Amino acid sequence: METATLVTFIIYLVGMLAIGLVSYKLTSNLSDYVLGGRRLGGSVAALSAGASDMSSWLLLGLPGAMYVGGMGEIWIAVGLAIGAYLNWQFVAERLRTYTEVANDSITLPDFLENRFHDKSNLLRIISALVILVFFAFYTSSGLVGGALLFEASFGMTYTQALWIGAIVIISYTFLGGFLAVSWTDFAQGILMFLALIIVPIVAISEIGGWSETVNAVGAIDPAYLDAFQGATFIGVISLLAWGLGYFGQPHILTRFMAVKSVKEIPKARAVGMTWMVLALFGAIFTGFAGIAYFSAGGLGGGALPEGAHETLFIMFTQVLFNPWVSGFLLAAILSAIMSTIDSQLLVSSSALAEDVYKAFIRKDASQNELVWVGRLGVVIIALIAIWLAYNPESSVLDLVGYAWAGFGAAFGPVIILALFWKRMTRNGALAGMIVGGATVIIWAELTNWFDISADQYPILGLYEIIPGFILAWLAVWLVSLAGQEPSKEIEEEFEKATSKTV
Repeated sequence: METATLVTFIIYLVGMLAIGLVSYKLTSNLSDYVLGGRRLGGSVAALSAGASDMSSWLLLGLPGAMYVGGMGEIWIAVGLAIGAYLNWQFVAERLRTYTEVANDSITLPDFLENRFHDKSNLLRIISALVILVFFAFYTSSGLVGGALLFEASFGMTYTQALWIGAIVIISYTFLGGFLAVSWTDFAQGILMFLALIIVPIVAISEIGGWSETVNAVGAIDPAYLDAFQGATFIGVISLLAWGLGYFGQPHILTRFMAVKSVKEIPKARAVGMTWMVLALFGAIFTGFAGIAYFSAGGLGGGALPEGAHETLFIMFTQVLFNPWVSGFLLAAILSAIMSTIDSQLLVSSSALAEDVYKAFIRKDASQNELVWVGRLGVVIIALIAIWLAYNPESSVLDLVGYAWAGFGAAFGPVIILALFWKRMTRNGALAGMIVGGATVIIWAELTNWFDISADQYPILGLYEIIPGFILAWLAVWLVSLAGQEPSKEIEEEFEKATSKTV
C-alpha cells in the first residue's frame, strides 16, 4: 500500500470521527440521539437516506454481480429505483406527519404502538425483535464488505480487517447518534457519488471508449450484452422485487420521520432520486467495464481471481489511479459501508433503549440514561454482527438480500396499510409482521430443510420478499377485517394525520 493512499484514507477516517465529536455536543436527549430532534434538512435527509440505503453492495456487490452476469443483472437496479421513488412519493410525507400526530413517535415500534393505541406492548416487542434479528444480518454484511476492503487494500488478514473497520464505525455512532450518522452519511453520500462517476468514466476511457468497451465485452461473451439472455420470468421478477423492500427499511423510514418539515420532502425526493439513479448507473457501468478489463482476454489480462468479483471496484482503484486518488476512492467504499452500518446500529440501539429498556425495565429512566443505554446497545449489536461476519466466505449481496427481504416483508405492508387504511387494527399489524418475517425465513431455508433445489421446483427460486410481502399484506387485511373496528379515537387520529398531508 502506497503511503499517499494510506494518508488519504486516514484523513478521511479522522474527519468522520470529528463529525461524531461535534454531534456529541449537540446530543442531549433520546430524541436527539435517535431522530436528531426532527431538524434534518431535505438535502441531508435525502443523501443520508441514499447512503445508508445503498451500503457496500453498491460499490462491491452490484459491480460484482454485473461482472459475473452482465446486463442481465440490471433488473435489480430498475426495481430499486422504482421502489425508492414510490417510497419517497407516497410514504415519506405521511409517515413524517403521522409519527408526530401519534404522540410524537421517534421509532417505528413507538409509532406502531401509538398508531393502534396498543396497551399490551405486543407491537413494540415484535417489531423490536424483527429489527434486532434482521439488522444483525444486515450489519454483518457491511462488516464483511469492510473486511474485504481492508484485506484487499492493506494486506491484512480477514479477521484483522473485520475488527479495524468495526471499531471505527462503532466509535462515531457511539458518540454522536443520529446527527453524527446523518451528517457523516451526507458527506459519505457525496463521496460515493463522485467515486461512482469517476471510476467507470476512467475505466471506459482506458479501454478506448464506450463502443470499444461494448465490443470487448461482446467478444468475450455476447450473452453479457443481452438483458434477457438466460433470464427467466422468476429471475427477472425476483430482481425487480428488490424495490418492495424500501417500504419496510427502518434506517430509511427514520430519515422521513426526522425531516424538519413536510415542505422539505419534495426537495429531498428530487435530490435523493437524482443521486440514486446516477449512482446505480455508475455501479452498473463499473461492473460492465470490469468484464472488458479484467476477464480473460481483457485489457487487464484476467487479473481478477475467480470468486473475487466483489473486489472489482477495489481493483480498479489500484490499477487506474495514482495513490492519492486511490486513497480517496477506497474511502468512498468505506463510506458506503459505514453509512449503512451506522444507521443500522442506531436503529437497533434505539429499539433496545426506547422499545425494550424504557418500556419493560425502567419506565422512569432519565433521558441521559436512555442515551447511554442506546450507546451500549450499539456496542452489543456490533459484537453480534462481527460474530456473524466471521466467515470470510460470506457474500455481501447474499447477506443484504436476506435482511432486505426480512424488513420489506415484515414492515412494508404493515407501514403502508397503517398510513393509508383506517380500518386496520392492532391484531392485523401483529399478524402482518409475524407472517411476513416468518415467511422470509422459512422460504429462504426450504431448500436446506427438505434437501431440494430450485432446479427441481423453480418457484423456490423466487426471491423470498415476494411471498413474504404478499402473505403479510393478506394477513393484515384478513385479520383486521375479522376483528372489531378501530375505536373512534384511533379513527379521529387517522383523519387528523391524513388531513395534514392532503
